[in-house]
Formats: sequence, structure tokens, C-alpha cells
Amino acid sequence: MKLLVFAHTPPPHHGQSYMVQLMLEALGGDRRTARRGHPPLPGAEWGIECYHVNARLSQKLEEIGDFRVSKLILLVGYCLQAIWCRFRHGVTTFYYIPAPGKRSALYRDWLILFLCRPFFKRIILHWHASGLAKWLETVVLIRSRALTYAAAKRADLSIVLSEYGRTDAEKLFPQRIAIVGNGIPDPCPRFTAELLPRRRARLQARRLLLANQVVPPELAALTGPEPDVFKVLFLGHCTRDKGLFEAVRGAILARQQLIDSHSRISLKLVVAGQFVHSEEEAEFHRLCAEEGREAVEYVGYVTGETKSSYLKQADGFCFPSHIESFGLVLVEAMAFGLPIVATRCGAMPEVVSRDYPGLVDRGRPDQIAEALLRIITQEDFEQLRQRFEANFTLERHVARLAAALQSVEGGQPEPRESPAPAPVTV
Repeated sequence: MKLLVFAHTPPPHHGQSYMVQLMLEALGGDRRTARRGHPPLPGAEWGIECYHVNARLSQKLEEIGDFRVSKLILLVGYCLQAIWCRFRHGVTTFYYIPAPGKRSALYRDWLILFLCRPFFKRIILHWHASGLAKWLETVVLIRSRALTYAAAKRADLSIVLSEYGRTDAEKLFPQRIAIVGNGIPDPCPRFTAELLPRRRARLQARRLLLANQVVPPELAALTGPEPDVFKVLFLGHCTRDKGLFEAVRGAILARQQLIDSHSRISLKLVVAGQFVHSEEEAEFHRLCAEEGREAVEYVGYVTGETKSSYLKQADGFCFPSHIESFGLVLVEAMAFGLPIVATRCGAMPEVVSRDYPGLVDRGRPDQIAEALLRIITQEDFEQLRQRFEANFTLERHVARLAAALQSVEGGQPEPRESPAPAPVTV
């Protein structure tokens, strides 16, 4: 199978671009690069030859969504690359990631699909974002809906990340739908041997402190620094939509409740991520200076080993996003066995399981505070790790994705949904 992958890889780094990068690497890389003398990456055994048009229009997060003439010129150039690959390499299947409900992104989709789709026999839409269906019905004019249908309807395959994302795909009447959840390389392969003992030791120390008992020296040697500080990590883009301000206010409330009850445990929210809007950055720092001076620490954008270090040092994870088509950071948190506080929004209940006790309503810092106080003594490290291993590894993701892609040409049965993950209990 020959697949034209019309999608960008990092930079800028976000869930969608990262998953495109992982997909390309897992399927053997860009065949055009291999033809120039470089061997294909491991993964060519899947039988899918990828021809990648890296349709990058922005270098930084804050540039995403801005209209510029230079972007339009780039976009036309990328379309010409795709059409050239169609004839030069005989690529007949076009893979594309549709826009969320944003005008500039929708206009981009129209241009790309109207220019490229006529040259390809088959089209695959991979829905990484969500909200387009509702946006088309409630915001845009009827002619915009008509143009969107004309450009994107009746795709040969629509791949969605969750049951929640099915609505967007169904809006454009695809011939088949496959639900393929995301997966990542294991970021903590030595969890059981190295991290789990520390998590258990810190939990035991917190329980002793809450009971006004002394932490013995042999236990303190295992906990690491500050066993009396419950460290909660917020990891993601620092925006209002990701729930940053609710996380901050929830942490402030939770910490104050601990102080009022004369608890020997304190709480600190560690915020790791990049700000996209300057006005939100200013509001965040103002809020921290006025109310959260002791409760919040901002460490900036982190990657690689630094990011792993913060995930290992954290005792809990808070991500009260307003809407998520998947929630890849929740998968990372589970890989590190971190108890989670998240909202009942988008696909996040599917990722952590709908009955997970750390789920709260959107826009409720008071519920976040209550949930943060609960997970101080919550012991579900192993269950969360097991959920990651069972459902969200890169190997599982690639196997299901490859099967879905090949079904377009091979006529295999539609992989309608992933097996239901086991719930996490505490």
C-alpha cells in the first residue's frame, strides 16, 4: 500500500504533530528519503509505503491559526508536492488530518482537499481534533457547511481516536469508521523496579503524617525530598482551554484547606508547559503572585529527560481541560503511575475510564480541590500503569492503525472500536 501522508511533524510540538511523527517512524519513514540513499526506518514490515509531505505552516505554537500570505504560498507548494508524488511514485491513497472548528483551518482544508483529492483514488481522514460537527451546525453559514461537505464527504475511511470523536467523522458520511486510540513509546520502562517503591514510600509517609505519626528514618530514606509536600503536576499547553486556571485555583483551595485543618501535609502545583497567548500568561503570573505564591510553581516548557524527571517527582497529575479529542498527557501520567484529576470532557473519561474517581466537572475548582485532597491517600499506581500497558502502548497503537489503513485497499472488516479497557479501581 502506498500512502501520501499530508501532515506536519514537530515543530511546533503538540499531540497531533507528535503522533504523525510516531506513525511515520513506525511505518518505515518517508520513502522519498529512503530513495535518496537513506535506509528506511524500522517498521517497513507493515507493508505500508509512506510518502510524506511535511505540510508545516507554523514554527511556533503562537503562530498556529494566523493568516499570512506566505502560508498560502506554502500550502499551494505542498499540494503540488502531493500531486507530484501521485504521478512520480504511483501513490493512490491520500491521508489527511481535518481541522477542528476554526475558520482559518477550515479554509485550509477546502484548499487542500479541492486541489488534491481529485488526483487520488482513495482518501483517509484521521480525526485528531474534535468539535467540527457541532461548529458547522451552530456557527458557520450554510454555504460553509456545503463547501465542507463537497470537499470532505464520503471519505473511504475516517479514523477517530475515541467513541467521543465519532460524531465529527459521521457528519461527513464516511464509508467506514475505525476507532484507533493513540499510543506512545513507554516513557518509564523501569516503573516497577525503580519508581513504584518510591510512590509507595511517599504514600505511606503521607498517611503517617496525616495521622500525626513520625516517619521512621528507613522510610524517609526511600521517599526522596519533602515527603510532606504533595506535588501535583500540570503538563500541557498553558491555556485557559486546557484548564490551567481551574487547576491553579483548585490547588490554592486544596492547600488552604490543608492549612485550615492544621494538616502536616502541604500541596504544591507544578505547572510545566508553554504559554500560547501573552494575555493568559500575564493573568497566570498575576494570579500566582496574588493568591498562589506558595501553592504554584511554574517551570516552563519541558521535554525529554527533564519532562520525565518532573513526572517521576510528582505525586499526582491535574489536567482539567475543557475539551480533548483524546488527552495524550493522561496516557503519559498513567505510564508513570500518577493518580489523576481530570474533567468529564471529550474523550478523557474513555482514557482513564468513566468510573475513575478523579473525574470532575468542567470549570469547578472546588471539585478539583476535593479531588486533589482525595488522591493524597489514593493508591492506584499499579492499576494506572497496567491500564497504560494494556491499552496505550505504541505497539498496540501501530498494529491497530496499520490494520485500519490497510483495510482501505484490502477490504478487511471495519475495526469499529478498540476493546473496552478495564476500569481503574482504588
